[in-house]
Amino acid sequence: MTKASIKLVTLLLLVSISLSTMGQPTKASTSDIHLSLKKLNSLGSVLYVAAHPDDENTRLIAYLSNEALLNTAYLSITRGDGGQNLIGPEIREMLGLIRTQELLQARKIDGGTQFFTRANDFGYSKNPEETLKIWDREKVLSDVVWVIRKFQPDIIITRFPTDGRGGHGHHTASAMLAEEAFDIAADPTKYPEQLAFVKPWQVKTLLFNTSWWFYGGQDKFDDQGLIAIDVGAYNRLMGKSYTEIAAQSRSMHKSQGFGSSGTRGTQMEYLEHIKGEKLPSDFFDNPVKPWSSLEGGKVLSSLFKQALDEFDPEQPSAVTPTLLEAKRALENLKDPYWKSVKTQQLDGIIKAVLGLYLEASTSERSVAPGGRIAIKLEVTNRSEVPITLEQIIQDGPELPIDEVDLSNNQRFEKDITIDIPDDQPLSQPYWLRSTGSLGMFDVSNPQMIGKPENDPAFTFPITLNIQGTPITYEVPLLHKRTDPVKGEVFQPLAIIPPVAINFRDKVQVFSDESPRNFQVLLKGGKEQISGELSLQVPDDWKVAPASFPFSLSQKGEEQEFNFTLTPPDKSGEGKIKAVAQVGDRSYSMENVNIEYDHIPHQMLFPEAAAKVVKLDIYAGGQDIGYLMGAGDDIPASLRQIGYNVDLLETDNLNPDKLSKYTAIILGIRALNTVPRLKFAMETLLSYVEDGGTLIVQYNTSHRLVTEDFAPFPLQLSRDRVSVEDAPVDFLKPEHKVLNYPNTITKADFDHWIQERGLYFPNQWDARYQAILTTNDPGESPKHGGLLVAQYGKGYYIYTGLSWFRELPAGVPGAYRIFANMISIGQQEPDN
Repeated sequence: MTKASIKLVTLLLLVSISLSTMGQPTKASTSDIHLSLKKLNSLGSVLYVAAHPDDENTRLIAYLSNEALLNTAYLSITRGDGGQNLIGPEIREMLGLIRTQELLQARKIDGGTQFFTRANDFGYSKNPEETLKIWDREKVLSDVVWVIRKFQPDIIITRFPTDGRGGHGHHTASAMLAEEAFDIAADPTKYPEQLAFVKPWQVKTLLFNTSWWFYGGQDKFDDQGLIAIDVGAYNRLMGKSYTEIAAQSRSMHKSQGFGSSGTRGTQMEYLEHIKGEKLPSDFFDNPVKPWSSLEGGKVLSSLFKQALDEFDPEQPSAVTPTLLEAKRALENLKDPYWKSVKTQQLDGIIKAVLGLYLEASTSERSVAPGGRIAIKLEVTNRSEVPITLEQIIQDGPELPIDEVDLSNNQRFEKDITIDIPDDQPLSQPYWLRSTGSLGMFDVSNPQMIGKPENDPAFTFPITLNIQGTPITYEVPLLHKRTDPVKGEVFQPLAIIPPVAINFRDKVQVFSDESPRNFQVLLKGGKEQISGELSLQVPDDWKVAPASFPFSLSQKGEEQEFNFTLTPPDKSGEGKIKAVAQVGDRSYSMENVNIEYDHIPHQMLFPEAAAKVVKLDIYAGGQDIGYLMGAGDDIPASLRQIGYNVDLLETDNLNPDKLSKYTAIILGIRALNTVPRLKFAMETLLSYVEDGGTLIVQYNTSHRLVTEDFAPFPLQLSRDRVSVEDAPVDFLKPEHKVLNYPNTITKADFDHWIQERGLYFPNQWDARYQAILTTNDPGESPKHGGLLVAQYGKGYYIYTGLSWFRELPAGVPGAYRIFANMISIGQQEPDN
């Protein structure tokens, strides 16, 4: 074992450990141990393939892992970066990071493991041809082949068919990639560079997880010839049905609003044969392949069965001698894949039956390269089995400890302080360390491909001698604290830059030539950091002063600096980059924290850059009321162009309070996420009737809190325009919303990002006026993106255009159009 500096984890096993080790540690119950012993004697693996987080069938994964006892994994082609966020304002890469962690939490519940490719979820796609072109089909296919060769599944199951019935182009593409990878993963001439680490692998069977949904109704679905599985079965060890486990797993997709209720009773899943060996209809009743197929396997199978028979939940450690005998016999197993898998499983079971507690923790949430950190190590044996602590690896030789006999329930503890190497990599998610393309992340280290997250920053290999058998456990170093409400909390230890630079606003929009304060916040990642802060601005912009000196004496200390930024006379946009010069090194990274209770806290370090926009705009009206929905950054965007924006609450809406506002705006999916709107809509519509302007942004038709959200009938649909530069035509070119206070042209729809809009209405009362039309290539025109109706003295606007993406991205035309919507009730000046 290499005794490197607090050894970075490099999982060179052929099987990736793809469950997060970075959050709250789990402690196995005797039921968990019993189930693990059953899995230990099982051979066989299955890979489920789909496009996004939440596409996976958690019912089937729970069943395959815990009833069929198969080594089960989910390959999500993307991380879901292009979706919407129901719990906060994070979108794009930050949302992808959240959804990655939600998948890892889901797999902890249903028993699967998790893989990804380098494909970036660039947003909704309506056909697989576009998807595979933007993704870089060849690279994504190589990633699927790589995962197959690493995981070596006997069976692949796709969530979607290849014929387009799955709807989303990503869905269809995921099935197409799985089918092609099935054909070529065993071919050594395909992606031969992978063979330095893995071997070609022939999957036996490719199945499609079909259902009545793909046929348009239960009356059209014929299950003849399909493999039928009752996933509603009850697991006595887990105390739940697989449908109940699946609901808990699916409920981890909180950013997508996929909380689910458990069900009981018979629930059928169906598998359709696509390629390879045709399986009998009852295959999954006993899918385990025989140990006799592996050299050295018969002895192991006998020992594993003996361990299961001997296991006593009242005395779990009594099975230790048999488990240790199995570990020694495992050394003779010739198959490297199953040797790796079963070693990992067996070591975990031995740790569990002994009640071993291994911890490496620090009170520090983060540390910078070149810093120091205090660490507490704990090893506790909670059994009568004699165990000797032999060594703990640290910087250079092992820690200076004598061999320690670990008696029952007596803690061994050691406090150490270590220096962090100057070249220690930051905890930037590996797929975000360099700039990729619209459809692909750039990953320089091929062995990281497929992994769900970074390896822990540091691990401590702890070697124990258990009745003459040495076992080394890799213990990740975690941040630990005691929260007054939550109690003991573990989080990942983050390696952060010595100094981070954050902006108050990531986009600065100037509507005239007036100078403006540009606030920059510096935060020290370690003690005694000093240097000079400067801004790099476009040639035609001016900044004063040129730089500020700074000095941060304490870790975590913050200093705020106010530069004065002056825009040019003409319209345009550019990038401002902040640079902190410390000695001969320069730093230009933000420190972004993502903190939600259902996932481990995440940090990422994007470039410290902001977009600046000078645009020709008039913002009519001043005071805006904004009622937040699922979460977006539009209020901050509107403040950029001079509006006073108040955040409203539904429990304090009354006519007198609302009357002061030029317009009231409902945030994205407010009608899906704010229950009190069921009662507040009457007040809001009365505000319109009395002369106000109400702007309602996109919602989905599923789970509306009220159907009475508009003054006249209006029906939401799934219509969307996913091509961001799809042509836009004006249906009402003379309408006020296109002419006052800004004259809108087709140029205002240039440079939009990801999409035009989503969930447009497709039916509406004649009293609404459809202002514009747009559509994806080859589709019928969609007129529902911007609907305006006069109601009483005021205006009601429903818009499915993706303002929540365009305004925070600083798209100039989006600001001009939005300002017109706000101003629609204002009196136009006389010519």
